Amino acid sequence: MYTTSRERIMGSYSPILFDSYLTVVVLLLIIGVSFGVNEEAQLSYDHYKFTCPRVETIVQREMLSIFLTDPTAPAAFLRLFFHDCQVQGCDASILLDGNDSTNKLSEMVSSRNFGIRNRETIGLIKSKLEFECPGKVSCADIIALAARESVSLSGPRIQIPLGRRDSTTYSSQQADADLPPQGITVDELIHIFDSKGMNLEESVAILGAHTLGVGHCQNIGSRLYDPQPGDQMDQKFEAFLRKICPGRIPLTNLCFAPNDGTPAIFDNQYYRDVLKGRGLFGIDSNISRDPRTAPIVRQFAVDQNHFFGVFSSAFVKLSSTNVLTNGEGQVRRQCNRINVDER
Repeated sequence: MYTTSRERIMGSYSPILFDSYLTVVVLLLIIGVSFGVNEEAQLSYDHYKFTCPRVETIVQREMLSIFLTDPTAPAAFLRLFFHDCQVQGCDASILLDGNDSTNKLSEMVSSRNFGIRNRETIGLIKSKLEFECPGKVSCADIIALAARESVSLSGPRIQIPLGRRDSTTYSSQQADADLPPQGITVDELIHIFDSKGMNLEESVAILGAHTLGVGHCQNIGSRLYDPQPGDQMDQKFEAFLRKICPGRIPLTNLCFAPNDGTPAIFDNQYYRDVLKGRGLFGIDSNISRDPRTAPIVRQFAVDQNHFFGVFSSAFVKLSSTNVLTNGEGQVRRQCNRINVDER
């Protein structure tokens, strides 16, 4: 006996149930249209599967070459990533040069970007990717991948979604406003990272990036020579820092001190040092004493795997907040310049 399509789908269901099912489907479709549901507008783990399938391999190869010649590079790339994501989101705005004709100043003019390095290296990696797959990979994604590789060299291997696009705007004033000050408090820290979807544990974990690299004397001089009430520092460590940084205002920008006892390795040494009063920055001391964060610091100090897991989660959240996707922004052909023809 011939049956209609409707009858085949319905089977033993009643007409009322079937009509209700159709109503729900239609409503879902309407909701999808109304809210602009579009998978392409989201970051994804296979974003370059067809457009540039070797992107992660190429970035990894280039980064390894850099690491072999410059052991300080991982810390520099990680800091570049944080400073980019903190201003406007992870959009490579930190790579844009200023515009003399409009007197618009680069984000690098901000004093809070003091010591930022390897911007040009991101551009070199971009040129390799332009040869492989022209106009496909954003500078913002390259910064995120470079930071990921910097962590994975000695720490956790973090899988991050891709598909960020590059900003066409930048502002030194916004960098001044959005980048955390030297004397950031625990309350301010929590507020900053809460706005990026991080919980308290993740906010403490993201500070663990201080396990890599060094701190410039310019950024710790006031703590050494004009300490705030309640700030605690191991006396031997303080004497060591005063020898390295002999004065509130350093005589040279080349004065610096290691962030922790293993500045070239991504590990949990930062938290062990902080508990001993050997944190380099004021916030390091504060998180070890604040009743909200101190238990987390102690846990990370004794359980590196747990720290790695929470840091990985925080890293993904930071890299995915307030990003440009799909039709927003552009994929710059050169990382330091806006594509003028796409404005």
